[in-house]
Amino acid sequence: MSKSEVIPADIKRLDAEDPLAEKRAEFYLPPSVVYLDGNSLGPMPIAARARARSVVEREWADDLITSWNVNRWIELPTIVGDKIGRLIGADSGKVICGDSTSVNLFKVLAAALSLQPKRFKVLSQRGNFPTDLYMVQGLAALLGESRCQLLTASADDLLDQLDESIAVLLLTQVDFRTGKIHDIRKITELAHEKGIVVIWDLAHSAGVIPLWLDDWQVDFAVGCGYKFLNGGPGAPAFLYVAKRHQGACQQPLSGWMGHRQPFEFSDDYHAHASVKQFLCGTPGVLGMSVLDAALSVFEGVQIQALRKKSLALIQLCRHLVSERPALSELQLLTPEEPEQSGSQLAYAHSEAYAICQALIARGVIADFRAPNILRLGFSPLFLRFEDIYLSVLALDEIVAERQYLSPRFQARQAVT
Repeated sequence: MSKSEVIPADIKRLDAEDPLAEKRAEFYLPPSVVYLDGNSLGPMPIAARARARSVVEREWADDLITSWNVNRWIELPTIVGDKIGRLIGADSGKVICGDSTSVNLFKVLAAALSLQPKRFKVLSQRGNFPTDLYMVQGLAALLGESRCQLLTASADDLLDQLDESIAVLLLTQVDFRTGKIHDIRKITELAHEKGIVVIWDLAHSAGVIPLWLDDWQVDFAVGCGYKFLNGGPGAPAFLYVAKRHQGACQQPLSGWMGHRQPFEFSDDYHAHASVKQFLCGTPGVLGMSVLDAALSVFEGVQIQALRKKSLALIQLCRHLVSERPALSELQLLTPEEPEQSGSQLAYAHSEAYAICQALIARGVIADFRAPNILRLGFSPLFLRFEDIYLSVLALDEIVAERQYLSPRFQARQAVT
């Protein structure tokens, strides 16, 4: 993206006074690109690239199978889990890393239902991220609706549906389309009053929004490693299990790594009494090692500082968009109150997909969500206020000049 535009003094001042400015140097960022898609795939931390090389060229190539002990491969799910735990308000021994968010959802959903032998209804939000709903549907097909039945309600009606017939409440804190957030503490308390077990999906929360899962008495949570945690494409996910549930429930994917003594090779399964029972197969060492290194970018950073900067970036972007007449075509879907939104902005436009493609061609990488949403993600560790200013200038030109009508921007790609 061109940097020939003169950056206003107030924008330069914001960057000069940014206490997180030095963190940008810990990422590899392509020149002349503004990356507003860290909420879909975080950029590569330099430490992650170095770790990948080390794992392939030294730990695997030279140390071979001894690396399970020598380089602590076998401990990675716990090591990485505890690092993520510090970002989501969880003490050691409550978060484990491995598998995908979808697989982890299946595990904790089944475990949560096992705690509710007299209930079978799973309540979720209509329009929740599809995989969350799909996992419930899949479990219902497996168990039958007498043991698992999915109910959905609008965001406005959810709390009215909480009663003693609900077994599990499954919600995503940040709406992946609009960015609107749920109050985890309040909703968890209300659900617990009705005896409901609560699962939170933190895919768009972990690493950018202050979370205190232990203090809020959350039962279960899941999240991915490739968005704001910057662990790379397909990075392993994580799950959280409150200490009070770890010995009281059992997840159904009883793989050998969840056994209390996996290297005794017993014929019979005996689940580990800790969060380790939520492991399944052999951990993916390459991906987990990269995620482990990527998490180093959070060292010395308070999550509250990340939240403060992300809200400042959002406020600047909204202000700049509102100042430009051509951009009045964009309908803001994200709540105006800062405390009610995650680290993104969502704008509706009939040509949102093409606008997004035109932005990418200009070096501003955003993303599109069906049916008509242009989504801008704000990752405070590497984004500058200058980046936001330049992005809005590009967006203004694209919309004002109808550049998005070009056939090359209209053609849909496989991944939108």
